[in-house]
Amino acid sequence: MSLFEIKEKIDALVTELNRHNYNYYQLAMPTISDYEFDQKLKELEKLEQENPAFIRIDSPTQKVGGEITKTFKTVTHKWPMLSLGNTYNEQDLVDFDQRIRKIIGDNFEYVCELKFDGLSISLTYENGDLIRAVTRGDGTKGDEVTTNIKTIRTIPHRIKGEGILPSFEIRGEVFMHKAAFEKLNQERIENGEQPFANPRNFASGTVKMQNSAEVAKRPLDCFLYFLYADKKPFPTHWESLHAVEKWGFKISQESKLCKNLAEVFDFITYWDQERFKLSYDIDGIVIKVNSYAQQEELGFTAKSPRWAISYKFKAAEVETELIEVTYQVGRTGAVTPVANLKPVLLAGTTVKRATLHNANEIERLDLYEGDTVLVEKGGEIIPKIMGVNLDKRKSDAQKIHYITHCPECGTELVRKVGEAVHYCPNDEGCRPQIIGKMQHFISRKVMNIDGIGDETIETLYSKGFIRHISDIYNLKQDEDSLKQMDRFGEKSVTNMLLGIENSKQMPFEKVLFGLGIRYVGETVAKKLALHFKNIQNLQHASFEQLIEAEEIGERIAQSILEYFSDETHINEINKLITYGLQFEIEEKEVILQSESLLGQTFLISGVFENHSREELKKIIEDNGGKMLSSISAKLNYLVAGDNMGPSKLEKANKLNIPIISEQDLFNLLG
Repeated sequence: MSLFEIKEKIDALVTELNRHNYNYYQLAMPTISDYEFDQKLKELEKLEQENPAFIRIDSPTQKVGGEITKTFKTVTHKWPMLSLGNTYNEQDLVDFDQRIRKIIGDNFEYVCELKFDGLSISLTYENGDLIRAVTRGDGTKGDEVTTNIKTIRTIPHRIKGEGILPSFEIRGEVFMHKAAFEKLNQERIENGEQPFANPRNFASGTVKMQNSAEVAKRPLDCFLYFLYADKKPFPTHWESLHAVEKWGFKISQESKLCKNLAEVFDFITYWDQERFKLSYDIDGIVIKVNSYAQQEELGFTAKSPRWAISYKFKAAEVETELIEVTYQVGRTGAVTPVANLKPVLLAGTTVKRATLHNANEIERLDLYEGDTVLVEKGGEIIPKIMGVNLDKRKSDAQKIHYITHCPECGTELVRKVGEAVHYCPNDEGCRPQIIGKMQHFISRKVMNIDGIGDETIETLYSKGFIRHISDIYNLKQDEDSLKQMDRFGEKSVTNMLLGIENSKQMPFEKVLFGLGIRYVGETVAKKLALHFKNIQNLQHASFEQLIEAEEIGERIAQSILEYFSDETHINEINKLITYGLQFEIEEKEVILQSESLLGQTFLISGVFENHSREELKKIIEDNGGKMLSSISAKLNYLVAGDNMGPSKLEKANKLNIPIISEQDLFNLLG
């Protein structure tokens, strides 16, 4: 290809892959398989390596992730991040408008913007490069979260264009789209983890995670909405918004320039109804005086600018009747109570059900049969019961108590100390758990088996073809019977069996994730696979050896021990091994950089300032050292970072094992 053709190809791939990323992460609606995406990404990487001059700043190859942040540095804001005055009624806006007119007269405009329900962030750019990202904090100072913010695909690391200032700050809101929130929260529930209450909490919690590789996996987005500089390059806020968009920043397309208060009210009325159609949450409208000169003239109070105000929408709520409480059993056995309601229109949709989360929530609400309940849909994606109208409670109503036995199989539920969720322990005999585990196993993020979906799994289970995950790999012998079934044509059965056969090549970490061990999600499965290398090592690991693995805590370790103590699980794994699934990681040939550490054994524990544990592990192995999974007399060095467990320190001291720092390790390398 000519250079022109190469540049065109790179541009086309970047555009296409960014679109697929948006569909996958923001909308939770993938339009391409993982394999196809990875192939296109590899093609782009190769072209960029061979032609670095054509690398674009928005290329998906340029996003970061993997750095560990022990603590977040506190940074003082150059311009304080003040909060806005809030109002819930139109009269307050009339008073706000009149106060402005008294100071600057009648010749001014407003800019109306959606008030995003997320986490405020301030980005500092110097010479076009993003050098710092800081949270609001207390308004005067906040936490620096630059490494994590750089993983957000819509925030540019470097900008180019005409009129870009040598130094400036731009502020915005980090948020999560509703579809992605629902998807991720469902995964948390399935993994036995506590779900987040709303997308704002999920976004906020994600930005403060220590491992940026984990942040990168969570689909955050960001709208930018205000430019700060020592000298304003534009006369109005409206002009600056459109200028920064040309520089490469993502701004909301829903803002409006309003000539008077009547137009402001029209904007508010419109979005009070239309907000529920957005893919993200808003909780109001922000109104700003457009002219920067007039903003300066109006000035600030101690807490907020006099030239801006926030109109907050009331959370959509309505009263309706509680018909009954039913219970759903997930694939991990978690039992979730659901309130079934008399259908009622709320926030543009008909609501028939509301989540009750767990037994604690039922007790907090003090629910009785037939209660009239107040249902709200504000920052919550799923409608939530906020309270009970006691004046409408029937005198003979019976109190609702959380169930004691599984609604599907009748097994007595268990609830571990310190946990809010009840579980059905009958994972091998409870229908929704059996089906749920198989549906999880074949899903795109796990084994990605083409030609078979959730409905197919239900049908095959109902017809008696499959009862365990291993039965999926025995369907070949039922090929003729399957082709005789309704909606199972010859082509679909052939494709399904081919997909099943191809899935045998999926790596150990995916198979481990697919087994459905409680608390072992995608990331934990990957950590376990890297640490223990194969299923036998993991199966026979002690509690102490398990918690030696990176990010494996006591709860996860205990769950793994319980899983492998069940003989039916061991039999299932043995069958899968027989069918040819991958239960060990593929060892790659190591070309040593040196033999400085040859014959020496190491164990890494804690959090380090300059490198992740995986990076240190690779450095040790690249220089001839060997990693151990636990402290023993065979260990030569314990590489210790911050937050190392006291039990490890005590054991190492007892065995007189040298404890070295990150710098000491590099000193050993010379």
